[in-house]
This record gives sequence, C-alpha cells and structure tokens, in this order.
Amino acid sequence: MNIFHSIILGIIEGITEFLPISSTAHLEITSKIIGLAQSEFVKSFEISIQLGAILAVVVLYAKLLTKYRRIWKPIIIAFIPTAIIGFLLYKIIKSYLLGNNWLIVTTLFIGGFILIYFEHWSKKTNQIKPSLNPSDEIANMRISTAVYIGLAQSLAVVPGVSRSAATIIAGRFLGLSRVAIVEFSFLLAIPTMTAATYYDLLKNANSFNTNQYNLLLVGFVTAFISAIFTISFLLRYIKNHSFVAFGIYRILIAVVFALFLLIS
Repeated sequence: MNIFHSIILGIIEGITEFLPISSTAHLEITSKIIGLAQSEFVKSFEISIQLGAILAVVVLYAKLLTKYRRIWKPIIIAFIPTAIIGFLLYKIIKSYLLGNNWLIVTTLFIGGFILIYFEHWSKKTNQIKPSLNPSDEIANMRISTAVYIGLAQSLAVVPGVSRSAATIIAGRFLGLSRVAIVEFSFLLAIPTMTAATYYDLLKNANSFNTNQYNLLLVGFVTAFISAIFTISFLLRYIKNHSFVAFGIYRILIAVVFALFLLIS
C-alpha cells in the first residue's frame, strides 16, 4: 500500500460513509480495482480512516452537541446494541466478512431493492412529512425507538449493508422525519465509528510501522475533507429528493462489480 492508495481510499470513505450505499463495500471494491490485496493492515486501515469522516460530523455539529446535551441520550442508547454486537462478532467480521467480494455484491444488490421499495412504501403511507425541528425530534426520541435503530445499525457489520441505509430505513419506518433520521445517522456515527476504530487499533496498532501510520494519517485527512462536502450535499439533497436514486445506484454498482469479478 502506498500514499496514492491512501488518498484514493480516504476520498472514497469520506464520500460514501454517510450515503446509503455502504462505505465498506466501496472501499473494498476500490481496493480490488486498484489491485490492493486485503492484508490485515488494509483491513485495519479501512476501519480506522472512518474516524476522519466522523470528525467532520463533530466539527459541523459541535455547537449542537455542546449546547443541546439532551440529544446525547438517544445517541448513546442507540449505540449500545451496535457496540455489543460489534464486540462479540469482531473476529468473525474481520476474518470472514471483510474482503468477501461476493457477499458485497449480494448485499449491495438486495439493499438497493429494499431502499427503492421502502421509498415507495413511505409515499403510500404518507411517511414524507418534513421536520420543522429535527434536533427536538431526535432529543425527544423514545428509548425503544433508539434501541431499534441501534439494532438496525448493527446489521452494517455485514459489508455492503450500509450503516446509513440501515439507520435511515429503521428511523423512517418508526416515524422519524427524513431530515431528523439523516442527522441522527450522522450523530450516531460518532460513538459507533470511534469505538470501532479504537478497538481495532487497540488490537493491531503495535504491528504497524512508521510508514503505515503515515498512510493512516493521510487517509484520515482526506476522509475528513471529503466527508465535509458529502454531509452538506446529502442535507441539501434530501429536502427535495427521495433515496430511490441511491437504491438504483446500489443495484448498478453491484452488477458492475459482479461482472468485474467474473472477468478479472
């Protein structure tokens, strides 16, 4: 792995982390395309640079997080189920799920149809009301709602599912407005990705050399910069568009990646 790979993967992470298209899947697809083997360091790199994207959320929502502390309660409650499941399945995730290309093809493809179906269901059931105050909506979230969203987020331990897609679909199904659940998905990523990065580094950091730490730093910075733009884009996009386009994209990228795997 070299600095070019680090920059490319950092940009991909920042762009895809908050969109319902699976950042893990895109990192692994990109690694496959540029010929980067799924070594233990590359797997740790793909987990750790997520923290760069999360820092973008911290920066953009710093005022809200410090002045409106009630919002932390549902965030922590929703984080707990994911933390437990992630901890229990860590070895399985890293040994068998990460790097499983056909699993990614399958989850991207099926997830695309689910996203499209759910958008049509939302319109039929009138689940499209805008949020006048998403911060209040998040802060007043029921404990049960936060738990269910946390359980949904835990499905994203499977590459290709998408943490963002799982939380958004669960939140919309449970009655949260589009803006509120998208912002909650951003905020929920803070403890989730921080814990995932910390745990992985705790397990593997001693085996990294100086060059690998430099690569992590480059990936972290590029993920942070590209995530800033992605968050702003998504908040503007959802005000006037549904998530159908992301569902179609997931299906197309799954088909393209499957063809790539068959001919490579």
